[in-house]
Amino acid sequence: MKPANSILASFGTTVFEVMTRLAIEHQTINLGQGFPDEDGPDSIKAMLDTATREGSNQYPPMLGIPELRQAIAAHNKRFHGLDVDWRTQVMVTTGATEALAASILALIEPGDEAVVFEPLYDSYVPMLRRAGAEVKFVRLQPPRWALPREELAAAFSPRTKLILMNTPMNPTGKVFDHGELGYIAELVQKYDTYAICDEVYEHLIFDGVKHIPLITLPGMAERAIRIGSAGKTFSMTSWKVGFLTAAPRLLSLIAKAHQFLVFTTASNLQRAVAHGLDHEQAWYTNLAVDLQRKRDLLQTALTGIGFDVMPCGATYFMNADYRPLGFDGTDVDFCRHVTIEAGVTVLPVSALYATPDVDHLVRFCFCKKDAVLQGAVDRLRAFFAS
Repeated sequence: MKPANSILASFGTTVFEVMTRLAIEHQTINLGQGFPDEDGPDSIKAMLDTATREGSNQYPPMLGIPELRQAIAAHNKRFHGLDVDWRTQVMVTTGATEALAASILALIEPGDEAVVFEPLYDSYVPMLRRAGAEVKFVRLQPPRWALPREELAAAFSPRTKLILMNTPMNPTGKVFDHGELGYIAELVQKYDTYAICDEVYEHLIFDGVKHIPLITLPGMAERAIRIGSAGKTFSMTSWKVGFLTAAPRLLSLIAKAHQFLVFTTASNLQRAVAHGLDHEQAWYTNLAVDLQRKRDLLQTALTGIGFDVMPCGATYFMNADYRPLGFDGTDVDFCRHVTIEAGVTVLPVSALYATPDVDHLVRFCFCKKDAVLQGAVDRLRAFFAS
């Protein structure tokens, strides 16, 4: 038979699926995949039920139902001082991943260059390459993950079409600060490029740090695409409701890709998310308080066991170096080892690099019930003590 697409065929099964299968096989405590143990507020589930029974279940508008787009615009204003027209600058997508895909397809021509930071979320590179981009990688170094300004500037060229960035950042837990964002904005303007900003963890930030959307910086309103996720904001990751904010010209281009990918998103889910954004602000702004407590619990315990834990300022995830424990294999070897022998599954961070030569870090997910985290800690402590 004729071969399939060579780009997508070159990528293996996602590491999340591989480790999840291994966790199921060995009946482990799974701290590998990033989803919460507990659902979001009951009121949005009740609204979903009402919207399904009493609302229309036919095609909603392609850009999203008005009440959700209005709620997204209001959310932008309330948290970030952004004045956007919900009619021309806001679109609802089927998850943030679809928002990313539509944005990439709308902007990339074959032969364009795209800049990304690594480590990175594993869908970025396949989407960019499938669209025809040549991907330029800029590596952030542990433990502080500071922006390497010289390397970033060197990655830009006259062929650069966009930078795709994630802040707050999975898997590093980094929040880009105003100075770093300002430097990125300068390069975006200097090279006449765009910025796709994956900001799905915007409310999951700790230690009093504030999230700054790149789109709020001077010169970025016409160039930046801001992407959010109801799944992350409300701890309802299966709902797959995303949204993006962009200048009217950009949004109209992205909408043309969106119409041929999914066309629209389930109307009952949209109504429930609109209710949540408008009426559950206390819930999703307090979520970070509880996650910070869980972060501290896990960080203290892992440090006590002997891991070298990296700083974590946001998201669901923390990274740790296992080499102080005396294990001299790769991170993949370590993850298989503790899954099978200790009954705890974690993720090898090398899977989130394009060139996996950083192979001594593992990622722990801490958006779990306290009993689950404590169970994992107890197993790891007993295993390494023995």
